[in-house]
Amino acid sequence: MNLMTLPQIKAAFKKHKIEKVKLGGADIDGILRGKYISMEKFLSAAESSFGFCDVTFGWDSSDVLYDNVRLTGWHTGYPDLQARIDLSTFRVIPWEANTSFFLVDFYLPDGQPFPASPRYVLRRVIERAEKMGYSPRVAVEYEYFFFREDPQSARDKHYRQMIPLSPGMFGYSVLRASVHSDFVHDILNTCQTMDVELEGFHTETGPGVYETAIKYDNALAAADKAALFKTIVKVVAQRHGYLATFMAKWNENLPGCSGHIHQSLLDRRGNKNLFYGVGQKGSMSGLMQNFMAGQLELMREFMVMICPTINSFKRIVPGTWAPTNVTWGMDNRTTSLRAIPAGPKGTRVEYRLAGADGNPYLAVAASLASGLYGVEKKCKLPPPTANAYEAHEAPALPPNLAEATALFRSSQRARDYFGEEFVEHFAATREWEVRQFRKAVTDWELERYFEII
Repeated sequence: MNLMTLPQIKAAFKKHKIEKVKLGGADIDGILRGKYISMEKFLSAAESSFGFCDVTFGWDSSDVLYDNVRLTGWHTGYPDLQARIDLSTFRVIPWEANTSFFLVDFYLPDGQPFPASPRYVLRRVIERAEKMGYSPRVAVEYEYFFFREDPQSARDKHYRQMIPLSPGMFGYSVLRASVHSDFVHDILNTCQTMDVELEGFHTETGPGVYETAIKYDNALAAADKAALFKTIVKVVAQRHGYLATFMAKWNENLPGCSGHIHQSLLDRRGNKNLFYGVGQKGSMSGLMQNFMAGQLELMREFMVMICPTINSFKRIVPGTWAPTNVTWGMDNRTTSLRAIPAGPKGTRVEYRLAGADGNPYLAVAASLASGLYGVEKKCKLPPPTANAYEAHEAPALPPNLAEATALFRSSQRARDYFGEEFVEHFAATREWEVRQFRKAVTDWELERYFEII
C-alpha cells in the first residue's frame, strides 16, 4: 500500500476537485457499511478518529439483530466504535462527481482493535507472517451472475424465473462480452479508476455468468480490492439496469460461483517468491509444501471462515468444479488446493474451496493462517490426488454450516491465530444463521409436502 499523509491527501483532493467524502468498512459478512461525512469532519477524523455505531457487527446481512453475541447488543447499548481512516486507501469514485472514498479500521474506546473487525483479523495474521520473515502475496478471482432485473423486480418474482443477462452456456465467449461491451467496459474502467486492477475478465459457462481475476497484491490490499470489486460490480450493474449476485449457488442446475484465492510467500522485502523451488518436483519449494500441508490440516477447522453461509455448502458437490474433500493436486481443478508451477515469479497455491459469497478478509486470513501453521509446524504434504471426486479415502469436508461452525468453535488453533473474542463472536453469528434457516419454510418443502403428505 502507498502510505499517504494528510497533506498529500489534501493535495489529491485539490487535484481531483474532491468536495465530498464517503467512508466504509467491512462487517462480519464482508458487506461494506459506510456513510458520507462532511469535509470538516473528515479533516478532523483523519488526524484522530470518528464514531461509528457498533451495530454493524451486531446484526446479520438483513439487519436483523443477533441475540447471541457478547461484543455488542442491547446489553451494551450499541455504543460507538472508533473508526480510523486508512489514508492509504484513498480512491476517487467515478460514478459520483467530486467524491472520494476511504476504508476505515475499527477500534474500541480504549484504542484496542475491535476483535470482530475482519480487516483487523487479517492484519493480525499478516503481522504473524511478517514476524516469521515473510511477505504474503494474494490474488482473488470471482464468478458471479448478471440478470436483467432490479432489486425490486427480483423480490417481486421471489427470485424465480429471473431473466439472465444472456441465455445458455457460453464460456469464454467473445460474442457475449462484445455484445455487452458498453457494460463490460464500464466495469473495467471503473475498476481501473478505483485502483482495482484486473488481470482477466470473461464469460463463464452459464447464463449471464462472468469470471474476473483481480491482480495480485500484498494480502491486505488484495482483500480490500476484493471487497471493493464486489461492490463495484453490483453498483455498475444496477446503474445499467441489471442485478448481480455473488451467491455461492443460486440455482441447483447451474455451476456455483467460486472465489478462489491465489497465494504465495515472498521474502521480507517482497523481492523473491519463496514458493519456487529450483529443480524440485513441480517447482515447489519445501516452504510451499509445508504451507500447503498446513492448509490441508486446518481446512476442516477453518472452513466456516471460507464458506460462511448456508448457501456456501450447496456449491460443494461432486462434478461441479468445486472441491468436496481435503485434497491437493498439481494443476488439478478437482482438488481443494491446486499447486500452480509457474516459474520463479508465479509459482503459487490456489485455494479452490472458497466461494464468491465469502468475506474476503476472513477467507484470506483463514487460508493464510493455515498455511503459516504448516510452516511453523513443518507439516508434511501427502501425495497428490488425481481425481478428487473419486478419492474416497480423503477426509470429507463438513457438509453444512452447523458442523463447520462446531469444528471452528472447538478449534484451539483458530483461537491462537484469530483471537478468542473473534472466534466466539463469529461462531455465534454462524449459529444464528443456522437457526434462521432451520425455522424457514422453503419452496422445496411446500412443493414436496403441501398437498401430498
